[in-house]
Amino acid sequence: MKMVDALVALTAMACVLAPATVADTAPAQTNSIEIAYIPPKNAQHQPIYQLMKDRRVLERMQQLLSPFRLPRTLTLKVEGCDGEIDAWYADDAVTVCYEYLHYLWQSAFKRTKFEDVAQIDVLLGPLFDVFLHEFGHAAFDLLDVPVFGREEDAADQVSAYIMLQFGKAEARRLILGTAYAYKLEAEDPSERMTMTSFANEHGTPAQRFYNLLCIAYGADAQLFADLVEKGYLPMDRAEGCEGEYAQVRKAFERLIAPHIDEQLAKEVLDRTWLPDRATKLPTRPRSKPVNWITSKWRTWLKPGQFGSKQTFSDPPPKADLESAR
Repeated sequence: MKMVDALVALTAMACVLAPATVADTAPAQTNSIEIAYIPPKNAQHQPIYQLMKDRRVLERMQQLLSPFRLPRTLTLKVEGCDGEIDAWYADDAVTVCYEYLHYLWQSAFKRTKFEDVAQIDVLLGPLFDVFLHEFGHAAFDLLDVPVFGREEDAADQVSAYIMLQFGKAEARRLILGTAYAYKLEAEDPSERMTMTSFANEHGTPAQRFYNLLCIAYGADAQLFADLVEKGYLPMDRAEGCEGEYAQVRKAFERLIAPHIDEQLAKEVLDRTWLPDRATKLPTRPRSKPVNWITSKWRTWLKPGQFGSKQTFSDPPPKADLESAR
């Protein structure tokens, strides 16, 4: 009995003396995002650096994330990564490499016929997605959010959930632009899937493609009905997507939403975020190709996984999505 009493006393003392975590003590504030355009090391990336600054891309991401109350300042930055196509979160900073941005730029020009997925959206979708995905990692860290499962999958879900909170027309454009980029990556003929592809902490591009479409369809089966009708999302997967989205929404609302200023978030999401679908991409820099180093997260599937004739299309005209906000 004396030993039990002693253990209880020691435990109580440890609780009293244990230092509080930063998340418990620091005053969480909105507008906690800082930005940095790091001049590129490679002259080939100068046009991307200048375009990012001219279009105020980081300023817009800063504005989008301003409603989150964070206990520490989070920096969003772009910089050169010595040839590696990558993006990551570490030490209170989200870093997106110019090499990755160049890769997105190149991908948007791979196909000359985009049908109902606007060419500009094949760039903008993944651009929003990479910053929101890495912000997901940052939120897990800064807000001490527990993750039950692979953190990379959870970060994908955070990104998809936030994109789906935009107005209907813009949410659809961002989701389909991101999905189309995964499709291009999965069908790239220069790479082949191997056994070790499945060892990566990220899902394969095809898995991320289907996961994204499922969350979108689960969020709004009418807005994304054509994904099932045209066979992009198999019916046996689609049947469970409402439940998959409900899981994501419940986790977000319980663990992350309490750290959001609701009024500020409404003001942010009520704005128009995307340019007109007909906007032409700036011409790619005419330079020697970069000797890319495959990044740690890129894995591939055999070409033709989705079929060469499949295309995305807009929902029926009655939906009038461009005016539905």
